[in-house]
Amino acid sequence: MNHLSLITKREYLNKVKNKSFIIMTFLSPIIMVGIITLIAYLTQLNNDSVRTIAVLDESGLFVDDFTNNAETTYHILTDVELDVAKKLTQDAENYGLLYIPNGANVDEIAKKITFYSDDSPSLFVMDDIEDNIAEKARNIKLKNSGIDAAAVNAMRVRVTADLETFDGETTSKMGNGLKLIFGGAAGYLLFMFIIVYGNMIMRSVIEEKTSRIIEIIVSSVKPIKLLLGKIFGTSLAGLTQFVIWIIVGGVLMMVISSIFGIELSSMPSQDMIDQASNGSANKELAAIVSEIWRLPLLNLIIMFILFFAGGYLLYASVYAAIGAAVDNETDTQQFMLPIILPLMLAIYVGFFTVIENPHGVVSQVFSYIPFTSPVVMLMRIPFGVPIWQQLLSLFILFATFYLMVILAAKIYRVGILMYGKKPTYKELYKWLKY
Repeated sequence: MNHLSLITKREYLNKVKNKSFIIMTFLSPIIMVGIITLIAYLTQLNNDSVRTIAVLDESGLFVDDFTNNAETTYHILTDVELDVAKKLTQDAENYGLLYIPNGANVDEIAKKITFYSDDSPSLFVMDDIEDNIAEKARNIKLKNSGIDAAAVNAMRVRVTADLETFDGETTSKMGNGLKLIFGGAAGYLLFMFIIVYGNMIMRSVIEEKTSRIIEIIVSSVKPIKLLLGKIFGTSLAGLTQFVIWIIVGGVLMMVISSIFGIELSSMPSQDMIDQASNGSANKELAAIVSEIWRLPLLNLIIMFILFFAGGYLLYASVYAAIGAAVDNETDTQQFMLPIILPLMLAIYVGFFTVIENPHGVVSQVFSYIPFTSPVVMLMRIPFGVPIWQQLLSLFILFATFYLMVILAAKIYRVGILMYGKKPTYKELYKWLKY
């Protein structure tokens, strides 16, 4: 295995000493943090702006129901014509004009309400206005029908069912959403890592093949060791880059947050849970914080590392085999679809099936299929998956990786010495028999 360690070291050093690798290692987190900061700054500017909306209520029914808030100020117009109100609104550069005409009844009035503005108004602003008018119109109709609107409103009952397992463990709907976020983030991270660094392995094989260095190397090294060395070396380089991204990105976020006065959220403590539980307004927050502490964090961390490594190595072996089979990156396009499809399927199953039924047949089946299990199983684990199922899925994953490396090595053995010809799927099948 001495050759394997040498190839792994050579591949790793070759990657980390590359100028473009070094530049992007430190430039990428700067760009990412810059984009996040810009979005936060623009969002803050947008939230700080106060919209002024002029209201011309000819019916007189709704004029007292528009109250100012932190985001919207209502300017009530009286004793003016509609054309004059439009001109006054435009001259004052207000956000818009809400026109409520007079009518025989609220149904007739509701059909003729118009909002005038220079541009299309925000959907959230219109929803607030329409809900406000609809609520008042409903109360007016109830009053005209001889029904006490206050009594009807008092009859409304808001049902919020508590969730609890048969073992007496309390949960929450927000907690289930939080579990999906944890699992989805892990699956998406693996997806992006495979796409980025899998392509790096493939390009590395193609570069050595086109430079004819490979002809010298294979004379003293077995193809399977050469393949594994390239996979391990590039994987370690990618892991190094990823760790640097986290460290640099974290430091930059702390620096920028202190400059802009943004408080970083820290890990919630038990005291925070108790304090949140004391106030009814913070009941939902307390439930979310409790759910975070209730997650199988140790299980999540360990299985994330194992599934992440297994899933990446499995796809990396496929990328390496493709790199050995072609002469340039253009020829790799015909082989990309079979790689991308399982990943896309895993993301689809994870977000649309696991959230509905994490322990259903579809979710369980795809959590055992090696090309989808790294994503689907990671999304299922926060919902509670027996350890034996996780270990079985891991065994299948790494066993498939071992078999895939053997198959990829056969393609690698023939493909690295093939030049000037684009292989077909039929030819690749023949190479597996050699």
